[in-house]
Amino acid sequence: MREAVETYYGSVLESSNDLKTNACTTAGAPPPHLSSLLGNIHGDVTSTYYGCGLVYPQELTGTRILDLGCGSGRDCYVLSQLVGQNGSVVGVDMTDNQLAIARRHIDYHTEKFGFDKPNFEFKKGYLEKLDELDLEPASFDVIVSNCVINLAVDKFAVLRHAHTLLKEGGELYFADVYADRRIPSDLSRDPVLYSECLSGALYWNDFQSLAREAGFCDPRLVADNPIAIRDSAVAERIGNIQFYSATYRLFKLPELEPACEDYGQAVVYRGSIQHAPHQFILDKHHLIDRGRTFPVCGNTWRMLHDTRFRVHFDFIGNWERHYGIFEGCGSSLPFDVPAEPDSSGGGCC
Repeated sequence: MREAVETYYGSVLESSNDLKTNACTTAGAPPPHLSSLLGNIHGDVTSTYYGCGLVYPQELTGTRILDLGCGSGRDCYVLSQLVGQNGSVVGVDMTDNQLAIARRHIDYHTEKFGFDKPNFEFKKGYLEKLDELDLEPASFDVIVSNCVINLAVDKFAVLRHAHTLLKEGGELYFADVYADRRIPSDLSRDPVLYSECLSGALYWNDFQSLAREAGFCDPRLVADNPIAIRDSAVAERIGNIQFYSATYRLFKLPELEPACEDYGQAVVYRGSIQHAPHQFILDKHHLIDRGRTFPVCGNTWRMLHDTRFRVHFDFIGNWERHYGIFEGCGSSLPFDVPAEPDSSGGGCC
């Protein structure tokens, strides 16, 4: 299957227009500040983009980032602008043709961004074998991936290696394709459906179990969109399985608990994160307005206090008294639920 994927993206597809579904092209419209950065990317790079999300979390200046399945480098080149000259970006991909496009335009983007030297590099490798590359454990602040982990044969290995490579307090912020049920074995062996990012998709609940087993307790859903199947033959093959493109953020925080526990804590957002003066969005259920006292569970408190976001919040409370499960927490289907939390403040996954 790995060879089929490599052939599909290395020689079968010439551009994103050749895809049979929108599974790998479902990213929403970027905000204005990202649109300007995307405008700096060479056309040869953008025409071979196959992502399904916007993998650019906030507060990246000066950070070190790893892009898993970087393809022709579009996200790496955007991220290199966001981290700045003092940050760095490493892209990993297994497809020679895609890497050739990325490397061909290193000098172009270095000059376009006004850098003295490149702050990005590209390595060939398999996501399931990141330990075989020259990557130091606990050396990355953020790891991103854009519609690629579903193509990996051993998804647990990818998640586990990502956990090893992240610094404590770092995060895996990635977009991918998920299904509302487990994929039948006959579909999972179909090379076209697999390469189109469909039949390798995880059932969302299986993904959450794998993430926790890999060390990422309490995965947080940031955004999701249903996937439309444009090709009638593909639609007939998959039947009534519903697919979603979804962005998750997974923090490497050893003290996170299996559930959202209430310790009577709250946070107040200072409005100081660039491009987020009025509201900070941690995930789909935590839209935190500036200046409002926002009750949070213990895990959310740690996601803000023990990470790069700490300087942007005031923290209320401690760990002296436990009040049980955070009110409103549950384990319902993560997709197709209201994006806005209760306007009274506070939220839970």
